[in-house]
Amino acid sequence: MNITIDDRQGLVVLRCEGRLDATTSPQLEDEINSLLDSEKVKIMIDFSRIDYLSSAGMRLLLSMTKRLKNKRGSLSIFAIHEEVSEIINMAGFGSVLAIYTTEEEAIKAHDEKIKE
Repeated sequence: MNITIDDRQGLVVLRCEGRLDATTSPQLEDEINSLLDSEKVKIMIDFSRIDYLSSAGMRLLLSMTKRLKNKRGSLSIFAIHEEVSEIINMAGFGSVLAIYTTEEEAIKAHDEKIKE
């Protein structure tokens, strides 16, 4: 999995490419943990180039969502392919994860949370 980081003054966008499965989940987890270590707690993941999501990847998303909430942060994902979205919804995670259609929509939701 390739991951690039786009830090937007407190809001970090992880742009991932490849599969999010048992093999690559630890790599993404390490990236998120590094961000947490440097007090970055507002994280968005660009799923536009994620073509496969396994149960290990879903567990990671769920655990990181909970961990970030405990730190008064958030994890959002956006631009999910239809096949990956179906997997998330079949597992019942669609109502737990903050999922947005576009990056702009995710940023707007983030900005609105800050104003609250």
